Amino acid sequence: MAGHSKWANIQHRKGRQDEKRQRIWTRVVREIMVAARTGGGDATANPRLRLAIEKAKAANMPADTIKRNIDKATGNLEGVTYEEIRYEGYGIGGAAIIVDTMTDNRVRTVAEVRHVFSKYGGNLGTEGSVAFQFQNVGQLIFAPGTDEEKVMEVALEAGADDVITDDDGAIEVLTSPTGFEAVKHALEAAGLAPEVAEVTMRAENTIDLAGEDGQKMQKLLDMLEDLDDVQEVFHNAVIDEA
Repeated sequence: MAGHSKWANIQHRKGRQDEKRQRIWTRVVREIMVAARTGGGDATANPRLRLAIEKAKAANMPADTIKRNIDKATGNLEGVTYEEIRYEGYGIGGAAIIVDTMTDNRVRTVAEVRHVFSKYGGNLGTEGSVAFQFQNVGQLIFAPGTDEEKVMEVALEAGADDVITDDDGAIEVLTSPTGFEAVKHALEAAGLAPEVAEVTMRAENTIDLAGEDGQKMQKLLDMLEDLDDVQEVFHNAVIDEA
């Protein structure tokens, strides 16, 4: 990946998350409910629920709110049932986009997703049209200037699959989804705090977009992320809006 642009993309995403902090709770609640419903309400036996609870705590969600939504999902309290739906499509320059949603109304959701794709220069594709270009991995990214040797030593010892240093000095640690928690905890215990730590869909190849194309692609991604039912947007564009 193009190092500088990749780091700029990460910083842009973090800025967007800060702007939308009031909406993060809604998304985290849905993730907790789906994780608990599909894997049970015991976090010690449900890795997905553990990660959702970590996200909730990072967003300063009270413990009783977390518990109440787990209880709703497991049938102890009445609540809304959400289903997960993944949409795939193309953005500017043929860039690949995956949109993960959680919804209680799939007709509404597909209409909203299709509208954004068509309005902002993309095309909604069919199931499987772009997913083959991504890998489901655990990803931890460290800022430029982090001790590369220490990250590599701790990560590989804890079972990471790969450690990649980008052109700008950012360090990317890749794990299997099941090995993510162990690697993350080992790195944090060693005093290494990642800027990004998540199980994600990572593009195997990227497309560089600059200038007007970069701006259009960023607008499309931002509008998709702004949809209420959207949980995550993954793409393979490296954007330089300059």
